[in-house]
Amino acid sequence: MGWGGRARDWGGRANDAAHGLAQNIDDQTGEHGERLAKVLVVAVRLLRIPTAILWTVPLPFIAACLVLGIVGEGWFGTVLIVAGALMASVSALFWGRRRRIIRAVQEPELLGGELRTLFNLTSKFDDASGTLRELTAGDGWRVFGRLRAAWRGASLPAQWVGQVAELPRARYFAPPKIGTTTTLTVAALWLVPISIVLAVFAVIGSIAGSL
Repeated sequence: MGWGGRARDWGGRANDAAHGLAQNIDDQTGEHGERLAKVLVVAVRLLRIPTAILWTVPLPFIAACLVLGIVGEGWFGTVLIVAGALMASVSALFWGRRRRIIRAVQEPELLGGELRTLFNLTSKFDDASGTLRELTAGDGWRVFGRLRAAWRGASLPAQWVGQVAELPRARYFAPPKIGTTTTLTVAALWLVPISIVLAVFAVIGSIAGSL
């Protein structure tokens, strides 16, 4: 066999091997997608009550700031109204994102299918497979933190974000929404002490102003 024949033979073998590898990874991606969907369902259910408590705790303090700002006078009242409005906006955004994520996991089968599509959109099969293996390992308590960390190293094409936006469920577990979810959660955590401190200062300022 000449060099040309050998080259064609090697090329055919390489193509067959690449096709088999891609098919194997694609099958693994589907399996991992279904497993990840199950992990996400459990994680969201576990976090449903804690996130509701996190949203509820600062509400009376936010309301106190708004009420005292409305009845207050001058710059003090204005500052309280602005601060109360900002805190209320953060609270509303957090609640809205929480509600959408809960809806996203209500149909695990559809979510699993979208997750498979999601990871097949990545430019490298090994990125998708590695990301899925990392996410489906361990318990579901820290799944959102692992989700964001795993995506940080993935290879994402420029058009990827637009394609992900067409997945009504899986898009909440991929960039850029996973990043905003983490940011909103951190903001909601900080909202608790901040709202308490501002409410205390508002009460003190209102009492001092009435004397």
